Amino acid sequence: MAYEELLVPGTELKEMKFNDFWDWLINVSDLKVHWNYQPSYLLSQAVFLFGGLATLIHALVRGSRFLHLYLAIFIHGFAVESISYVSPDVDNFWHSQTPIIFLGRRLPLHITLLYACFLYNAIIAVSKMRLPKWAEPFAVGLVVVLIDIPYDIVSVRFMHWFWHDTDPNIYDKHYWVPWNSYYFHAAFAASFTFWFDFLKRTFCPSEGKWVKSNRCFLELVTTVITGFVGPIGGILLFIPIYHPLHDNYKIHSEVTFFILFTIFLLIIWSADRKPRNDDNLNKKSHVVHWTTVLLVVHLVLHYAVFLSMTLFFNPEDEVSTGIKEQIGPCDEYVFIRTATGTSLPKRKYLCATDYDEQYFNWSCLKNKNPPRNGSVWYTTCGVPFKNRAEYITIISLISFIAAVVFYNLHFSSFGDAVFSPNIQKSLITKQKKKQK
Repeated sequence: MAYEELLVPGTELKEMKFNDFWDWLINVSDLKVHWNYQPSYLLSQAVFLFGGLATLIHALVRGSRFLHLYLAIFIHGFAVESISYVSPDVDNFWHSQTPIIFLGRRLPLHITLLYACFLYNAIIAVSKMRLPKWAEPFAVGLVVVLIDIPYDIVSVRFMHWFWHDTDPNIYDKHYWVPWNSYYFHAAFAASFTFWFDFLKRTFCPSEGKWVKSNRCFLELVTTVITGFVGPIGGILLFIPIYHPLHDNYKIHSEVTFFILFTIFLLIIWSADRKPRNDDNLNKKSHVVHWTTVLLVVHLVLHYAVFLSMTLFFNPEDEVSTGIKEQIGPCDEYVFIRTATGTSLPKRKYLCATDYDEQYFNWSCLKNKNPPRNGSVWYTTCGVPFKNRAEYITIISLISFIAAVVFYNLHFSSFGDAVFSPNIQKSLITKQKKKQK
């Protein structure tokens, strides 16, 4: 059966079979087929593809460590996604199918660029605050969450991906988005930023944070290592707050996220109150490089597209056929092991007659019957907004906050002058004199 035929609503598979390794690795399909079933998803993908290109152009034009940053983010994102697909303890989400998709129909092309859209944009913007190195990772974490929120809320409502129904780590949700999704983005982004800066400063000292050293081999090695240790640090940030409070005391994930949010915010505020040696920077505080404009255009499109979905698109018009949580008996349970070693129960299968994910149902299927037990590839149908105005309001509010934040970061902070090699060298010299 051709891949496009598998996307026809009502198709069910109990097992995924591939022709060969290359068929498992990558699949390319007709764009029109996807547009027929999930037009909003293609718009989302287009924005991320543009964002991936915009951030890459910024890295190529600015050169030096910007390219290493982009490569490290790509490795980081690929590592996070790949681990999620192969580890049963964290295999708890499934992307809808896309025109180009990798790794056994699990990794869409645009997701490989999503991490650049989130992390690269956040790191570049936050760099212009010139926070102390101990505070910058936390600012990056919160800015990444700000970029992620409209994507998370709107995309899941339009079935761009699906969450496991009973996994205890993602059971507590907000607009069908796990609170731990925001915790994850903040923690992993902070960890990645810390390791990138720490490894470069330690093993590849140079005349500025964004100036590449002469140690080419070590620059590459530290870049690759950052991509892999970033997720480890992110996992560690779950241990002191989330796991003991949630797993042992059954505290809602909303509470643990806002504890993390508050800690991050207080660190950032405290750091921003400290005086800086800005004499050489004030004269050029509003310098804006044309590649920054490209990043801003992507951010505008990012928020505009997800807001437009709440305004003009209908979730009930979307139909998603592909790999999802396996359908099965409602009374079978398995245990997952958390980072602290705690074992928590979850249903082994999605119970098609008793599930909590109210963003999909079986209304578009023949006789509205759910897929058969054992199905891993099946069709879900979108569900109308209960209150469209509420979604429009929340995404409008987030977009307004983002506009204020990114305007101040890009145009009212220290500007692109912070990336100037001469300015960086001058600031390092001042810092050394101050230490003496």
